[in-house]
Parts: sequence; C-alpha cells; structure tokens
Amino acid sequence: MKTPIFTGAATAIVTPFRSYSIDYDKMAELIEQQVAGGISCLIVCGTTGENATQPIEEHEKLVDFCVQKTAGRMKIVAGVGSNDTMTSVRLAESAKKSGVDGILMVTPYYNKTTQRGLVQHFTTVADRVDVPMIVYNIPSRTGIGIKPETYKILSQHPNINGVKEASGDLSLFARTRALCGDDLCFWSGNDDNTIPMMAMGAYGVISVASNIIPEVVTQLCNLCLKGDFKAATQLYFKYADLYEKLFIEVNPIPVKTAMNLLGMNVGELRLPLCDMAPGNLETLKKSLTDVGLKLK
Repeated sequence: MKTPIFTGAATAIVTPFRSYSIDYDKMAELIEQQVAGGISCLIVCGTTGENATQPIEEHEKLVDFCVQKTAGRMKIVAGVGSNDTMTSVRLAESAKKSGVDGILMVTPYYNKTTQRGLVQHFTTVADRVDVPMIVYNIPSRTGIGIKPETYKILSQHPNINGVKEASGDLSLFARTRALCGDDLCFWSGNDDNTIPMMAMGAYGVISVASNIIPEVVTQLCNLCLKGDFKAATQLYFKYADLYEKLFIEVNPIPVKTAMNLLGMNVGELRLPLCDMAPGNLETLKKSLTDVGLKLK
C-alpha cells in the first residue's frame, strides 16, 4: 500500500506572467491565498501554469521559489512533463534539489509513443530520481491515454506514487482501481469528476477551480473524505456551471481570465494562448456572478 503525497484539494496554480517574466510578488500573494483557503498541495509549473512556454531556467527558479515560500505549510509538486524523457529527468533532478514533495509527469505529447514506451518513459525518470511521482493521464491534450494494464505495471515501481486521472473515463478509472488496488494513489484531474472518483477511492482532486474558490474545493474534498457525499453533491451543484465554464476555452485561458475579472491581477497568457473570445467572456462573467463572486 502506498501513502498518498497529499489528501484533499490541490491547486494546479497559474503562473502570473508580466512581459515574458514572472511576477514573483504576485506569486507569493497567490500562495498565501491558497494557504488561507486550506489547500493541501500546490502543483507548480503544470499545464495550468503554462509550463509548455517556460524556459527550463525559469521553470526551475519558480519551483525553487514556491518551495521556499510555502516553507512546509503545504505540499509542493513540480510539473516535469515533456515529450523528451531526458528533459523530464533534468527537471525532476532540479525539483528534488529544490526540496519538492513530489513530481507530476504527463504522458508525452505529439510523439505519443506506445504503452510499452509509456512504461519506459515514466520508469526512466522514476529510476533516476528518488522522489514520489504522480503520473498524469489527459489524452484530450496529449493524444495518448494510459490503459489499466499499463497502470498495473507502473504501480509496481516504488517511486511511482499515484495518478492524476483526467481522462474523464470513470469506467477506465474503476477498472484501474480494481486492477491496482492500493498500489497506486489516485486523484481526480477534473473538478467535475471529484465526487464519483473519491467515492471509488480517490484521495482528492488536482483542481483548476481552486485558483479562485480554494475554500469551496477544500470543503468539497473534506466532505468526501468524511463520506458525506450527499452534502458534497449539494455543494457541487451550486458551482457545477462554473466548473464547466472554466473550460469554455482551452485551459488555462478561462481561469486566468476569471482571476483577472475578480481583481487578482495574474497577468497575461503566453502565446499561443490568447485572450478569450468576447461571447465566451460574457458567459464566463455571468457564471462567476451567479455563484456570488464579485467582478472588479
């Protein structure tokens, strides 16, 4: 049985960019908001943090900054995903030196590979860097998904702690849980799958919505951990439309836009991500105000 890196709510935190640099004062402010919201863990330099457009040196500096600023108040997991395995090795080695609690490694994109290649991709990093790994499955973004039988092989590696499962396929998750048992920890990678996945044994969620409503996502996970799925469902229904609208365009365009609308001033997106279409912007505004959030 493996011990999860964290339980409850983790935030896949955005990166506040200013003219192709990072606003570290704003990043420190965002960290404090997450601490105050009860978040258990931050995912730094993940997809929501726009790591695909981060130079390696910037990436490494941001991870180091977040470890120092949190000062043990929450877990830190660094994104190290790449379609180049050796780049992931380098990022993982650097993250370990910074003192992270874990690393998050997405399936390779574009070159994709086979299921056999996936095993080699993840285990090459896990063999070389002694830090707990969360494997990240999001086939809608990468073009390749992880099969239950592949999860079973990965579950046997002592450094592969668990999975951020964002396929949206609850049947796949159920089959994988049945096959792997407690040899892998699981977290929902989609806010709207949190309750059913936690009902089947997931430890929490790696959330996008918690960038703006950390207290709500924390409460929802805590209710699930207590087994009060009725109350969790009632809470979810209140925010269900917002969870959906935060993906009205490709992540993290909507959440970063929402944060700016709420006065959080997290800066711009890096190309090829761009400003939200006007019609979608109005839809997002309405969803934010419908749950009682105040636009600035």
